[in-house]
Amino acid sequence: MQIAIETEIPATPTQVWAAVEDLSTHTEWMADAETITFVTDQHSGVGTEFDCLTVVGPLRTTDRMRVTEWEPGAVMGIEHRGAVTGTGRFTLTAVPGGTRFAWAEELRFPWWLGGPVGEVFGKPVLKLVWRRNLDRLRAHVLRTLA
Repeated sequence: MQIAIETEIPATPTQVWAAVEDLSTHTEWMADAETITFVTDQHSGVGTEFDCLTVVGPLRTTDRMRVTEWEPGAVMGIEHRGAVTGTGRFTLTAVPGGTRFAWAEELRFPWWLGGPVGEVFGKPVLKLVWRRNLDRLRAHVLRTLA
């Protein structure tokens, strides 16, 4: 299942990066990320690993995630290594008036979440949740600039 969404934020890529580089704060703007627990001593950069308790409606799963790309002000890549597997990527691009923040994921659901059939039904739900997350991220960035 592939999902790609984006938003524009009236802040520079450096300012947006400052709001997303602290992985522990992702629970502040990702409504579906309930807790983040680091399993490596490092908390940023390639190789960082953490467990993320994700809650969407009645569904709960804790997935191990590993940072695979880290280009400050530009790109953050994640590998999902738990029940839900796949990859995710945040891309920040300067645009007139701010930053285009793009979020792309390619995920596979386990059999107990319906596998490929669950993905068909889950995609519009996740897209809606992540769209709201981007609205929350935009507000989070603007609060940090105030």
